[in-house]
Amino acid sequence: MITLSGTAHSKVKAIMEQEQKSDWNLRMGVRGGGCSGMNYVLGFDNQLSEDDQVFEQDGIKLVCDMKSYLYLNGTEIDYEDGLNGSGFVFKNPNAKRSCGCGQSFSA
Repeated sequence: MITLSGTAHSKVKAIMEQEQKSDWNLRMGVRGGGCSGMNYVLGFDNQLSEDDQVFEQDGIKLVCDMKSYLYLNGTEIDYEDGLNGSGFVFKNPNAKRSCGCGQSFSA
């Protein structure tokens, strides 16, 4: 399962309303790249594929393709706002190594 922290949930809801995408899904995934081998992908999508894993959390549908889910199962997405900037942070128990920026990992 993939989950959102309370802070991330609030931020996603606000962005969805701002961009008028309240009925869209939050799509997560991974793709090759970055300094550690794989990059996280996060965005809004209004399409579903047959192999998508779908989780609903307090009105937000979280969607992930099966290949990415193998790397993201158990991940919590948080939102941090600090001195070094703000953004979504992936707390992934499957990551063996992450880069300093937290945007890429290896499994």
